[in-house]
Amino acid sequence: MFDLVVLGGGSGGYSAALRAAQLGLTVALIEEGKLGGTCLHNGCIPTKALLHAAEVADVAREGSRLGVRTSLDGIDIAGVHAYKDSVVAGLYKGLQGLVASRDITYVSGHGSLVAPGVVEADGVRYAGRHVVLATGSYARTLPGLEIGGRVITSDEALSLDHVPNSVVVLGGGVIGVELASVWRSFGADVQIVEALDHLVPSEDVALSKALERAFRKRGIGFTLGDRFAEVKQSDDGVRVTLESGKAFDADLLLVAVGRGPRTADLGFETAGVRLDRGFVVTDERLRTGVTTPDGGQVWAVGDIVPGLQLAHRGFAQGIFVAESVAASAGTPSGGSTEDAVVAEPVPVDETTIPRITYCEPEVASVGVTQARAEELYGADGVETLEYNLAGNGKSRILGTTGFVKLVRRKDGPVVGMHLIGSRVGELIGEGQLIVGWEAFPEDVASLVHAHPTQNEALGEAHMALAGKPLHAHN
Repeated sequence: MFDLVVLGGGSGGYSAALRAAQLGLTVALIEEGKLGGTCLHNGCIPTKALLHAAEVADVAREGSRLGVRTSLDGIDIAGVHAYKDSVVAGLYKGLQGLVASRDITYVSGHGSLVAPGVVEADGVRYAGRHVVLATGSYARTLPGLEIGGRVITSDEALSLDHVPNSVVVLGGGVIGVELASVWRSFGADVQIVEALDHLVPSEDVALSKALERAFRKRGIGFTLGDRFAEVKQSDDGVRVTLESGKAFDADLLLVAVGRGPRTADLGFETAGVRLDRGFVVTDERLRTGVTTPDGGQVWAVGDIVPGLQLAHRGFAQGIFVAESVAASAGTPSGGSTEDAVVAEPVPVDETTIPRITYCEPEVASVGVTQARAEELYGADGVETLEYNLAGNGKSRILGTTGFVKLVRRKDGPVVGMHLIGSRVGELIGEGQLIVGWEAFPEDVASLVHAHPTQNEALGEAHMALAGKPLHAHN
């Protein structure tokens, strides 16, 4: 019997296990793959390593623009993978060491929920007063579209042993535009197909339009508002046909139509956990409503819970659940900072979770879009402002275009921040604080931002929205 049994060792699962152990709870962590899950091994980290290699390729190709005599001789894909794998391996080793140091019972094996409070892995049962379901997600495809051969998902793309000459990317969301950006930087011809009206369609439309302009300038093609009809494979490549009749020939078809919750055949419904389209239904505190025989709860975190499928969301949810379990158990704080736990932990607020798409240029946002703000507060109750990065010294040095867009309630706090430009993902941390703490533009305008940094653009944007622009026109 454990205080907490965690099924799944990805961002949500391992954070729950680590925090629970830190708080003095007994913990079992069960994972059939590698500790760290999709994010570490097949998602965030390897993708961003490829994107950094792509950035270096672009810098080498364009060095003469800065007076530096560089040239790009080609892409050594084996060397790129060696670099990527070394980054992943280092983080994996560190994570394994963390789990081992916390006296967590780590189980490597396929687990399933066989009863409320009981997870079975390879014939052994692990009972918990509380159970956390954190089984993650998988790369989706479309009905009738089979993966195999020249039709691949992001899983295969991350280990592809060559740079394709041409690729059709089905899906213009985060995964699709990131890998399209990588392949274009590596020299491939890329065509994106998106069924909705814009690339990165969940973002503010101003960002989507700006990304489309940037991709057009980079030579990345895209078709919007047209749906996939069929793909035919041959020894030479694929032919992708859309509902409009338009067709594209390429070496590969990347299917990047999102990720589905990994909940099938894991015993969830048999144990009483309710699913909706494969996602686990929870309340705002991530409880499934299923109680264990010992008076505990069955919880769910991460990609299997409806909402943003982001590693940092799952990570924060895992910590929240661990602290909730500790609070319900009356675990003493022990007097140290790291062991401290509040009596009623605050649930993760989805609206203050930052979102970043790491293509070139980067797209970053937090809070609500202008359209959503107008739905919530009325068109007359919302103010917006765009500050162009052309007025920012560091952005000019980097040679990036883009802007900061602020959305505020009229005479009220900032409720959304939306950025596009090289490296702007590094700025969204301050944006999260501004939106999360309901800051007014005047509050941020009075802060001193270091010069010359891209971070200054946030200060300038808030100064302008507060009615006192300096490096921007009224």
